[in-house]
Amino acid sequence: MKSFDLGGEIVWRPSPELIAQSNLMRFMQAHGLHSLEELQARSTTDIEWFWEAVLRELDIRFRRPYARVVDLARGIAWPEWCVGGVMNIVDNCLDKYAGTPTDAKAAVVWEGEEGQARHLSYAELGREVNRMANALRGLGLGKGDAVGVFMPMTPEIVVAMLAIIKIGGIFLPLFSGFGPQAIVSRLTDAYAKALFTADACSRRGKDVFLKPVADEAAAQLPSLCHVIV
Repeated sequence: MKSFDLGGEIVWRPSPELIAQSNLMRFMQAHGLHSLEELQARSTTDIEWFWEAVLRELDIRFRRPYARVVDLARGIAWPEWCVGGVMNIVDNCLDKYAGTPTDAKAAVVWEGEEGQARHLSYAELGREVNRMANALRGLGLGKGDAVGVFMPMTPEIVVAMLAIIKIGGIFLPLFSGFGPQAIVSRLTDAYAKALFTADACSRRGKDVFLKPVADEAAAQLPSLCHVIV
């Protein structure tokens, strides 16, 4: 096993108690591994075992189970992962916690420039995402449809992102400081069918008006069917 000297002084070392309580130590003990070096060696010599173990440890769920965690038939440079499996990341980020104690925990904690704060629990976020996903389906949007998101960093952008992914859409983030042409070029390349935006936001104490920029861009996008504010 190679070691690498990164230079400099090690300024913090975990206590034995902290190490014993760590997720990494629990994982190693579950698989009969006695040192980090042993884990590193096995993870690189038995790739299929390692990633199968990681998926189970993290409780990554699939809508259709995969037949094999990795297929290296074409060579190590062209792996095919989770062969035959189907999943939606929202199932793992959000839906699997429905009805569990995690429902009451904070999923999103947001603080604005002026100190205002908002919190969404997993249950609250789940309800908002489901409402938005149903609304998007009602607009005829679904699997494979690209949806731009030109919004400030608020809890609503999390809802929009997860709702788009939940319906099988393609989440296309757009920096809220973009001008119309930057938006047009990106949405054109993606053949976007919808665009999320907001009326305005505050950045560094100044009002930034997003809706007029979005409207100007939308007027130049024949593929765009919906602007959602």
